[in-house]
Amino acid sequence: MVSKFIEEIRRHMRMRGYSLKTEKAYIYWIKYFIRFNKLKHPQDMGTTEVTAYLSYLANEQHVAINTQKVALNAIAFLYNQFLQRPLGDLGFTYAKKQRKVPSVLTPNEVQLILSHLSGVNHSIFSLLYGSGLRVNECLRIRVQDLDLQNLSLTVRDGKGKKDRVTLLSPTLIDSLQLQIQKASKIQEEDIKQGIGPSLPHALGKKYPNAFKQIAWMFIFPSLSICRHPLTNKLCRHHLHDSAPRKALKRAVQQAKIFNKRITCHTFRHSFATELLRSGQDIRTVQELLGHSDVATTQIYTHVIGEHFAGTVSPLNKIFIENYKENQ
Repeated sequence: MVSKFIEEIRRHMRMRGYSLKTEKAYIYWIKYFIRFNKLKHPQDMGTTEVTAYLSYLANEQHVAINTQKVALNAIAFLYNQFLQRPLGDLGFTYAKKQRKVPSVLTPNEVQLILSHLSGVNHSIFSLLYGSGLRVNECLRIRVQDLDLQNLSLTVRDGKGKKDRVTLLSPTLIDSLQLQIQKASKIQEEDIKQGIGPSLPHALGKKYPNAFKQIAWMFIFPSLSICRHPLTNKLCRHHLHDSAPRKALKRAVQQAKIFNKRITCHTFRHSFATELLRSGQDIRTVQELLGHSDVATTQIYTHVIGEHFAGTVSPLNKIFIENYKENQ
């Protein structure tokens, strides 16, 4: 009964155009909610059970604030959208999220890490730093998203289902052209087997021969063939994000940078920080990053100390006065 119920939820989410990543997360937390309540059907539960579930996650499982939010969003979808039984005010409040200043790399540190990367991984992390991309945005780049002439890059279906255009460094033109050539050769071989790149939404049905066009090919294609999660047809997806993450871990170890926690996202943080440090307008940086609210972008002013520009430490005055007395 639960399995059939979950499949109905899945179909409902796909009908409403939810991303596969969101679908996977929501299904996970809905299943967890049902198991927590000993397989009781959600139709027979309500505010009391939901509040107890969220309290359990926060107080006993000690899950992060963002994880609590995803769990709540999943349950809210279940009741408000799928079951059409709005929960109303749960009276549940999250613990206050601690604001953390992001870890960033200096240009020298980025150069050092890149020196320990090669081929595809070198291109990926160069794009993360040079264009301010999230790792999955980078891996989803198709040939048609690159404008090598105007040095721009279009990010399709980014966070919040938004498209945006960002910078493309001219230093990457040669390596990207090489990636396109390699992707084109892979596509030629795939076409002989009637296989092509995985296409977004129902595009494959609308344009049956679209997979033969180089424009739709990922510039970082996967090394293996898989089945499309929606159509179940054989296709070639983009490279999995675990590959660059493993490469980065090795490169950081070889670079011997042990005083910072470095992830793929660190390169995006470093991109924003360097732009602000060079005097770029914060609204421009906000647009390039795809932030909905400038307040999100402003966190980078704390990294470079711009939020207290012009403020002088009181210790300076004491030091100067003492220095004058000793002259």
